[in-house]
Amino acid sequence: MGKTAYLACFLVVASVVFARGASAQTATGSLEFVARITPTAARPEPVRQFTFYVLTKSYAAIVKDVEERVPPPARDAFIEGLKVSPELRAWLKGHDTLDLTAPELDKLLTPDDLIKVPEFLEAYQRSNRGGVTSGLPRPKYREADRTEHPEKYEKLRQEYLSALMKFIRAHPETVSGVELELDVVNPQKKWAALLSERRKKVGHTAPDLAQIKFLAAKADTDLEGHGSVSGLAPGDYWISSLNLEAEAGDIRAHWDVPITVEAGQTTRVELSNLNSTEASGSNP
Repeated sequence: MGKTAYLACFLVVASVVFARGASAQTATGSLEFVARITPTAARPEPVRQFTFYVLTKSYAAIVKDVEERVPPPARDAFIEGLKVSPELRAWLKGHDTLDLTAPELDKLLTPDDLIKVPEFLEAYQRSNRGGVTSGLPRPKYREADRTEHPEKYEKLRQEYLSALMKFIRAHPETVSGVELELDVVNPQKKWAALLSERRKKVGHTAPDLAQIKFLAAKADTDLEGHGSVSGLAPGDYWISSLNLEAEAGDIRAHWDVPITVEAGQTTRVELSNLNSTEASGSNP
């Protein structure tokens, strides 16, 4: 092959390689972003040296998927496992609360509840003990009568409960403070612990799933809060901070911002308080 033919062949090959490279570049897009947070009554501050993740699925949707895989504890099953009276278990199932020490509990309790649920009756008796409540009926039966004179015991007990029911209806203010006597049987702490355990599991699983299955790219911001990613295939993405929060002054923020990348184009995004999720101040 002569030099002229060789040179022509080389130019052809070089042109093909260049064309393929140019085609590959135009087949992808790039992303440039800047992240800033504006504290209350202050100037915007760059989010420095912070890792952002470009995901192919919204992080919020990923968390939702994980929550479905890790369902919350079954409320009724939890109540059934409590070491309390059957009456209290039935009451808890019929009411949208598990916190028996909540200040507004007295508004949920009817005179019938106080008489029929042993824990409520005992709490009411303790909260009105000591003769402070004028006119409060007193039981005339003795505990010894339960076995020695059961009929007498039951008759006197029913008379007492009937009198107490009338008294509670006539003096609803005496129910106030009952919640202070229910801490021993309050299931809220155990329930909160179960929910906290689930949140921790979701909180550990979701970021891992996002990076293993849905990560397209990630980038760290510089000291001015700028970051960039190149070589992204055209399509829809989300810029996410996963479960990490950026902070400036009194503001904490997460991002899960949808973007669209087009072939041969640079998508530019500004991340701020306005498009953050769960943005909050340290002081509510």
